[in-house]
Amino acid sequence: QVQLVESGGGLVQAGGSLRLTCAASGGTFSSYAMGWFRQGPGTEREFVAATSGRTTYYADSVKGRFTISRDNAKNTVYLQMNSLKPEDTAVYYCARKFTTGSYYYTSTYDYWGQGTQVTVSS
Repeated sequence: QVQLVESGGGLVQAGGSLRLTCAASGGTFSSYAMGWFRQGPGTEREFVAATSGRTTYYADSVKGRFTISRDNAKNTVYLQMNSLKPEDTAVYYCARKFTTGSYYYTSTYDYWGQGTQVTVSS
């Protein structure tokens, strides 16, 4: 059974930074692309970033501010978030991509973490 556990969320002022961590257990971590999504109050879950290991993908809203990385030896994926804005406030989820297709759609991911809250104050 695959489990994904996020950590690192919190309250930060606008312009600040946070690093989210997603620890995976079960399955063969290095064989799968991994992604980060977020869901704000009253909004749908949206794509933030993903990595296949060789290639990274970002939503336009976070490009240049967020960086996704992974450490296959530790079964961990990270999301470094800099220059945070109030509109980045959301619950952030990591997920495992299980099939071909777009990195941007939730339907191509099968396992999800429980989420970690990120709140950016103005």
